[in-house]
Order: sequence, then structure tokens, then C-alpha cells
Amino acid sequence: MFRTALRNVLAHKARLLMTVLAVMLGVAFVSGTLVFTDTLSNAYGNQSAKSYKNVAVAVTTYPDRENSKKDQGIDTRTLEKIQALDGVASATGRVSGFAGVADPDGKLIGNGWSNTGANFEPGKNGKDAAYDFVDGSGPAKAGEIALDQATADKGEYKTGDTVRVATNGPVKEYTLSGVFTTEDGQVNAGGSLVLFDTPVAQRLYLAPGYFKDVTITAASGTSEQRLLDEVKPLLPEGAEAQTGKELADDQAKVIEESLSALNQVLLAFAAIALFVGVFLISNTFTMLVAQRTRELALMRAVGASRRQVKRSVLLEAMVVGALASVVGFALGLGLATGLRAAMSAFGAKTPAGPLIVSPTAVAAAFAVGVLVTMLAAWLPARRAAKIPPVAAMNSVHAVATTKSLVVRNSIGGFIALLGAAGILGGAAAGKDGRMLIGAGAFLALIGIIVLIPLLSRPVIALVRPLISKLFGVSGTLAGQNAVRNPRRTGATASALAIGLTLVTGLSVLGVTMGRAVDKMTTDNIKADYMFTMAGGDSLDKSALSALEKVPGVSAVSPQTAADLMLKGDYTSASGVTPGDIERVINVTPVAGSLDSLGEGRIAVAEDTAKSRGFKVGDSVPVEFADGKKSKLTVGATYKGNEFLSPVLIDQKTVAEHEAKPYIREIWVKTDGGASAANEKALVDALGQNPAISVMDQQDIRNQFGGMINTMLNIMYGLLGMALLIAVLGVINTLAMSVFERQQEIGMLRAIGLDRRKVKTMIRLEAVVISLFGAVVGVGLGTFLGWAIGQTVKDSVPGYALVLPWDRIGIFLLLAAVVGVLAAMWPARSAAKLNMLDAIKAE
Repeated sequence: MFRTALRNVLAHKARLLMTVLAVMLGVAFVSGTLVFTDTLSNAYGNQSAKSYKNVAVAVTTYPDRENSKKDQGIDTRTLEKIQALDGVASATGRVSGFAGVADPDGKLIGNGWSNTGANFEPGKNGKDAAYDFVDGSGPAKAGEIALDQATADKGEYKTGDTVRVATNGPVKEYTLSGVFTTEDGQVNAGGSLVLFDTPVAQRLYLAPGYFKDVTITAASGTSEQRLLDEVKPLLPEGAEAQTGKELADDQAKVIEESLSALNQVLLAFAAIALFVGVFLISNTFTMLVAQRTRELALMRAVGASRRQVKRSVLLEAMVVGALASVVGFALGLGLATGLRAAMSAFGAKTPAGPLIVSPTAVAAAFAVGVLVTMLAAWLPARRAAKIPPVAAMNSVHAVATTKSLVVRNSIGGFIALLGAAGILGGAAAGKDGRMLIGAGAFLALIGIIVLIPLLSRPVIALVRPLISKLFGVSGTLAGQNAVRNPRRTGATASALAIGLTLVTGLSVLGVTMGRAVDKMTTDNIKADYMFTMAGGDSLDKSALSALEKVPGVSAVSPQTAADLMLKGDYTSASGVTPGDIERVINVTPVAGSLDSLGEGRIAVAEDTAKSRGFKVGDSVPVEFADGKKSKLTVGATYKGNEFLSPVLIDQKTVAEHEAKPYIREIWVKTDGGASAANEKALVDALGQNPAISVMDQQDIRNQFGGMINTMLNIMYGLLGMALLIAVLGVINTLAMSVFERQQEIGMLRAIGLDRRKVKTMIRLEAVVISLFGAVVGVGLGTFLGWAIGQTVKDSVPGYALVLPWDRIGIFLLLAAVVGVLAAMWPARSAAKLNMLDAIKAE
């Protein structure tokens, strides 16, 4: 039976090609994902281990610049005590924070969140072991800096050049003393690293004479644990000490956890692609079994048992799956390499390292490829085993009985209704119903797949008169052929329906969310500009003063983060400018007056006031960030606003209790509105600081909407694999259908249907099947998009369902194009059939 199975694979290799391609693509996605994440994990793990290779003990503190010096970190005296320990070879103090480098055009080099500044701390030999200089040397005085090589190359800076650097204050100019290489993870992530002289870095990021971290190397013969035990008693309260190995292990664990999310997302899309592939594989083997009815029946007649026939079909599937897995795994290795190169192309430099091919990745790829193929072929194999020997006496293929169709449709209808009930129940439950919607969606999809052969006749019947009228005989024949085998049509359309269900659902949800965010921005923002610090750091107080002095500025208000304890409970608050906040943000008073903010009172959002029992005129006990206590009066309540905290307070009051207030953003209103001249005046007033981002209303809308569109585009790209497999399914179905209908096509040619009309007939058949799958997918996807939207609408103000008719139209058009393209090879094959040979074919 194995030889028979192998012979059949070789005999039908052309017809099994599409199945091999479908499995191959799915396996490539799985193996590529596993190899890619294993490679990244290994590379970052090696980088982490290299970074801590000579570190015996690492000390980390969590300083608070707003409090007394005792909380500032490790002071110089403590560092000297650590250095004096017998087992210490060296102990280096480190301090770091944000530092942004401007390129020659004044733009920020790097992505903001990973732009870092640190101190250069040379040892007795004048070198800092953490950095290898390729040109020049480390900074030796206040006016000098050193840059990592990637940043220097991007800015085209050389030793001796003047470089503009922004920290959390005004931009300053420094002389470039040297360029170095580093394995720093922030730099590899697309950021930059600036090294300052140690006293300068301490003034910028902490306090003179204090370090945030200390790295300690052990003298020969000293164990890490012994050194750790000696260091701990010297450390201030709150400091954390770990051995280098513990630190490297923790870092590796963090890397693994961060990559696991990416791994799961990619594997989820691989699963979708394989799920779609199941329909193609099952369809292929179903048609092969149908075409070999006489052969299988003769095998039964000469003594083959049902089990042997089933086993022979499954063996064919195993051979096909194994072959596809080998090619797919090789393709997956190329995919992993390509993904790594793509990360570098987008500025996320990955550490050097070999491609990691783990036994798990190999086993998973081959297990998935072979098992999915055999699972998809199980039902056709079961049907093949049921073919009676008497079927060898005629050429009529076994057809589904009325009973089997009734049972199938009844089961499909029940599952679909159960799924629809789950989706509706989840939508009604709101944010708590997402899991129920997920389960309902799965059941609904399965139910529709089971029912889709039944649906094919009435749905396709709607378009048959149209194509008959437009294309005459070819259209009539195409409509009849599309429904002559409902199961095959349904299985082919199912693959396309699954892909478009997901794509349409994402589009409905994404466009609706984007429209809601856009409306929220338009309705709530009155300011012409918003200023923020790159990487989410605090803007300096000097930025607020500078913007207030710009001619033509009519209103300026910051949003300063304030930590208040109101009646003993922590409450998020924003320090704002009284009188100006209403001119830059749409704040609608409910009771009282916002003018009371200027009198030292607070304003509370309506929902917060209700939940906390506050009303206008109440005197509320408050504790500020510095521990001082007072009482504040509620001067107003206002409608909640997504751009404001639940409590508003005068920013001057916040400044009285925080030495360095955290200014999240500054809103600016100008005379004449947003214009190039106004923007230039504001940017110039800030000293053309590359680390300060300026956005007008459109930029703000694009920032939020752009994130949604980016996510949608990524999803479209990942789902493209499933749609490609669906296209292969259409091609396969048509090609095998043409093979089955050789005699019929020969007769049509003999009675006058020319080659052009034969091609048109096959193409129309493909378009009809593709559009049928697309309509089912778009309908179900829209339903799912609406249901998921019901679970998030309460957290997204202004949420209202938006049907993206333009995108839906594009999806349907693409489905038609898919049909035309898929039919090219089968239509050409059908048109080239020799009518006499075709008529003689069985």
C-alpha cells in the first residue's frame, strides 16, 4: 500500500502542487517565526552576557531628585568604601538620563525613547572598560562629549566638531572629543548614546557627587557571592545589589518575555494560514478520490480492506506533508533572515549572532506540516474507504446522499446559531464579553463553513441572470458549473471567506476607532500646538517661560503631573494655567467656575466628583508630593475630558511643592492660528531644541490615527499569507475541475463553443466562486467588527460604528481580480484541449 501511495503521489504531482504550496507557506511561517525569535533571544542574551561579563556585582538605586540628598543614590564616599574592599578590583559609578543629539539640520537623531546620556568614567589607565574608542578619546572636561559610532555617522560628525545636545533643559553646544563602539541595547534599538564628563553628567541627571549605579569587578580569587556579601552593608537604604550572573539571567528572562508576545502573534497568524490551508488540502484530496473511484473500487475488489484504502490515502498525505515541510522549513530560514534584515532596515539594529535553529523549531515545523496535511486528508480518506467494489463497474462517482446533506446542514445550522448567540451575548455584555465573542466567532465561522455549500446555490443564483445576460452562453455555463458541486464550491470559497472575515472585521473596528479618536481630538483641542519632550520625559520649566514670551501667543497652559492625596486616596491631577486652560482645551464646567483655579481652588471631573462625593464648595484634605498637608476647596466640576486629568489645580501651586515639576506637555494658542511663521517663532524661542516635539492639531490626529493605520497595515500584511493560500485553492479547484470535465469541454468545443468562450466560461466560474467567498467573509467580518466595537465603546468617547464602504468595495474588487488571475492557467489549459482527445477521455 505504501508503494501504491507513493505511485499515486508521483502520478498526480501536478495536481498536488497547490497543496504542497499551501502547506509549505504555513510551515515557512511557523518555522520562520520560531527561528527568528530564537535567534533574537540568543543574540540579545549574548549581548547581555557580554555586557556583564566582567561585572561581579552591580548596584542599582532608585533616586528621587525631589527629595533630600539621602535619596540621591550612591555618594562618592560610599563608592570609595566599596573600592577599598579587599576583593574589589575596580568599582565604577554610573549615572544616566535622556540626551538627544541634533543632526546638521537640527533634527533629532534616534527615536527619542532610547536616546541616552551617561558619564565617562576612566580608570587608572585613562580608559573606560565599557567603551571602545575608534577615534579620539572620552570627554575630559565640561565642554566635551563622546558619541557612539552609529550616531556620529548619522550626523556626519567627526572628532573636533561642534555638536548640539539637548537634555531636559535648553540645548547646549559641545565639542566632540571621540567616537566609540558599544553593545548598549538602547543604541541597538535605534537610539543614541552621549558620554559626558562625570561631574557634568551628575549635575544633569542627579546631583553633584552622586551616582545612580555602580558596577564592580572582582579581584582574582574572589567569588561574586563573597563580594556581594561585603558590599551590601555599605549601601544606603533602597539600593539593590545583584551578582553579574543574576543580572544577566534577569536580563535574559526579560528579553525572553518581551519576545514571547511577538512569537505568539506571529504564530497566531501562522495558525490562521494553516487553517485556511486545510480547506485547500481537503478539497484536493476529495477531488483526487472522486477521480480515482474506479481505481479504489478495483483495489477493494481484488482484496484491499477499507483500512488499507484509508491508509493509502493518508500515506499520500504524509508524503505530501513531509515534502512540503522540507521546502517550507528551508523557506522559513530565509524568512527569519529577512525579518532580521528588515529590523535593521527600520533602524532597530540587532546584535550580531548566528541563526539559531533549535530542535523545537525543526520538530514543530515538520509536525505541523505532516499533521495538518494528514488531518485535512482524513475525511477524503474515510470516503475513499467506503467506496464499494461494485463502483468499479461504472464511471459514476459517488455522490453525497440526501441524508448526509440534511445531517450536515442541520449540524452547521446549529453551530452557526450557537456562534451568533455567543457573539450577540458578548456584545451585550460590553467590555466583559470579549472572550464570549471570541468563542462565538470561532463557532460561527465553523458553522458557516459547514453551511457554505447550502448557501452557494441561493447566493450564486442572484448573479447568474446578470452574467448570463452579459456573457451569453459562457456566463450561463459558468453559473451552472459554479453550483454543480456545492461541496467543492463551498470548500474553495471557505478559504477566501476566512481571510476576508478577519480582514473586514479589523477594518471595521480600525476605521471606527480611528474616526472616534479623530473626533475626540477635534472636539477637545482648541490649541494650535502641543509641545512634548522626546521619549516622554518632562519638559523643563524654561520651555514654559520661553513660550509665554513669544509675540502672538494668546494662551499657554502646561499639563504638569501632580500627585495628590485627596481624603487619603491617591488622585491623578494636572497643574494648569488658570484662564488659559479653557482657551487651549475644551473644558465644559458643570457647576462652579473655572476662574476659581486662580484663587487656589481645584476643579474636579464630574464622574470623579460623583464617585468621591465631592461638590462645589467642599473643603478637601490634601497631601502634596513633598508630604505637606493642607485643605483645598472644590471651586468647579467639569465634564470629563480625555486630554485632562480628573483633577485640575493651578500649576503655581504644584511648583510650590515640587522642586522640578513633571511637565507632560504644553498647549499653545496663537493669534491667527497654526502657520509656518508662528511655528518657526515658537521653535526658535525654544532654541531649536531637537528633543522637543511640536505638533499642530493635524499632527496630533495623525499620531493617534496613524498608530491605528499602522497596526491595520501590519495585520493586512500578516493575513496576506492566508489570502494567498485561498488564491491557490481557487486555482487548484479550477485546474482539477477542468481535468474532470475534459470530455464535457471537448463536446462544447465540438458543437461550436470557441476557445475564447471556453476561457471566458472558466474565468467567470472563478470570479463567481471568489465573490461568493468574499461576500460571506465581508458579511461575517462586519458582524464581528460591530460586536467587538460594543465591548470598547464605553472607553472610547464618541464611538459610533463606521462601515468602511470604500475598503469593502476594494475587498470585493480584489476578490474578483483573484478569480480572474486564478483562472488564467486553468482557462488556458481548457482552451488548448484537443476536442477529439477530450471527447475520448474518461
